[in-house]
Amino acid sequence: MEGKREKDGFDPVSAVEKHLRSLGYEGNIFRTEATIFTVADASAAVNAPEQKILKSILLSVDHGQRFALALMSGVNKVETKKVKRLLCAKHISFATPDACFDWSGFKPGGVPPVGYPQQPQTFLDEDLFLHDTVWAAAGTDHAFFPISPEDLLRITGGQKADIKK
Repeated sequence: MEGKREKDGFDPVSAVEKHLRSLGYEGNIFRTEATIFTVADASAAVNAPEQKILKSILLSVDHGQRFALALMSGVNKVETKKVKRLLCAKHISFATPDACFDWSGFKPGGVPPVGYPQQPQTFLDEDLFLHDTVWAAAGTDHAFFPISPEDLLRITGGQKADIKK
């Protein structure tokens, strides 16, 4: 299924990089021929432990009325009931791959923490703050960048929260 942003010549990595630069990020975006689709793939590609891999999980709020973003340590799973309480929502579910792509232009495996048409309400797993640097996807499953959890909090306008199972 072709996403709305793809029809406009959308380049996911360029969109993420442009957004990062506009927020003062000075680090590099790295590209790899190896996929970073899974946490294990990303861990091997960046040579970092799985807990330092950032999972960006797009969540559908109230049956797609809006989206939220859970940024998780690679070894943790999001507890949707906790996110539901934080959002005072009636329903939370994982966005389907099609919904994720149609709304954001990003495919699962490359979902970044930033670069959206409008930044979704974002929650950062508290365990991310146990590390100096985490590694995030940069729009595809072949691009990534390092960032401190504090900078991640700042650039997403997110909230540090207990959202893990």
